[in-house]
Amino acid sequence: MKIAIAGFALESVSFLPVETGLADFESIALRGYALIEGLRGTASVGGGFIDVLEDAGVEIMPLVYTDCSAAGPASDEAFEFYRDEIANGLRRERRSLDGVLLYLHGAMTTPTRPDPETELLRAVRTVVGHELPLVVAFDLHANLSEDSAVLCTALCGFHYSPHTDMDETGRRAARMLLQSLQGEARPQLTFVKVPVVLPSICTATALPPLCDIVAAGLAAVQSREDVLDVSVFCGFAYADVPPLGFSVAVVTDGAPDTGRAIAGGLADQIWREREALLGAVPVHSAHEGVSRAIAMAAGGDGPVVLLEHADRMNDSTWVLKELLDQNAPSAAVPYLWDPEGAEAALRAGVGATVSLGVGGRSSDRAGGPAALTGQVLYAEHKTYVGTGPMRRGRRIDLGPAALIDASGILVSLTSRPTTAIDEDPFTQFGLAARDFDIIVLRSKTHFRAVYEKLAREILVVDTPDWGPADLTKLPFRRVRPGVFPVTAPIGVGAE
Repeated sequence: MKIAIAGFALESVSFLPVETGLADFESIALRGYALIEGLRGTASVGGGFIDVLEDAGVEIMPLVYTDCSAAGPASDEAFEFYRDEIANGLRRERRSLDGVLLYLHGAMTTPTRPDPETELLRAVRTVVGHELPLVVAFDLHANLSEDSAVLCTALCGFHYSPHTDMDETGRRAARMLLQSLQGEARPQLTFVKVPVVLPSICTATALPPLCDIVAAGLAAVQSREDVLDVSVFCGFAYADVPPLGFSVAVVTDGAPDTGRAIAGGLADQIWREREALLGAVPVHSAHEGVSRAIAMAAGGDGPVVLLEHADRMNDSTWVLKELLDQNAPSAAVPYLWDPEGAEAALRAGVGATVSLGVGGRSSDRAGGPAALTGQVLYAEHKTYVGTGPMRRGRRIDLGPAALIDASGILVSLTSRPTTAIDEDPFTQFGLAARDFDIIVLRSKTHFRAVYEKLAREILVVDTPDWGPADLTKLPFRRVRPGVFPVTAPIGVGAE
């Protein structure tokens, strides 16, 4: 058998004015044999594809794989480039292909396309037809639509956030494809939308009641031989798109009634628990959060994490400014995106004292540059191989990077927007996270895989940036009616 694999992923904050361009995707793109070598054994969806296909002795046709994580919308140029590259690659090998495996995020947008991934899937089907098996792995935060679902032979998503099961999701998708090709199963997809969306901080799957909903889906797979897969997608709240919000996908072995019963039951459970799901995480103002963290850190053991979750581009300065104003004695702000600041530190050199305005430039909600004066401790182009549970084996390129010590507040500046989610932002620079009283992170849930054990306390801080806890503050225009809490507020029912 010969299977094509490809990945083109981005979680788009459609409100952000900063586009994710072709150069951003190309800087991490893998093709051909380099795709297989670069992803084999990594904690990635593509790594999971490769694990299963190589174990089965299947010939792999690698197309292209690029994943820009979370940022502003993809440029139309970038989308069209990879849509055409994937379609043309399939066209060249169509007659020898037995199936296709794709990894898409499910929450990509472009300036002119609210649902480009459906367009990509249509392009694939135009080339390979509707009989060739196509299995797609999506992120748990996908805003999936019926239009996308009907184009897939089967689909599945991450079960967990933090996404510690990305490689296992790739393996699940590959196994379903092989089961279909070998005649061991007849995958039948049932897909249901649920009119609920949550801020990302409330989608950590260890939090109740979401943990119970996820567990119910997993139990259905474990208890029934005719259920191949169950995925609960939480949706991505910061994309202004018609299919915003939760969905449930059930893949059965030719048992549509079973699929409808399971999907409908999970959808009903999500709707019943909508207000509890929305209230799962308390939040603080930046001033209150920093004040609490300083008080907690005094004489304590282990760092207090301040989660500046509304930051979508890793450059917000609301919390950094509060740390400076309140004279925090020992704090770390890893991976603040500021290419200009990083380059200035490189020019000044290690040991120099610099005065810079750093961060806060991605939008008018990012806080504006923070005035930072300190000593340069490190300044050079930084790349490394990730060691954390979500980035194991992946090459991380920060571009020119710098460490600046501003009277006990350590700020690392990067030239590429990268979220700090594990201990690599410390250990790769010869530091230890436990040596700081306060650590500022910008992740939404992924940091929890490491910092729930490492941190003494986690304080979630809300700021005016483009990822607020209160979703009703966002200027939605395209969302369908009846989506709680955006177009069906608390206390108002929906169809």
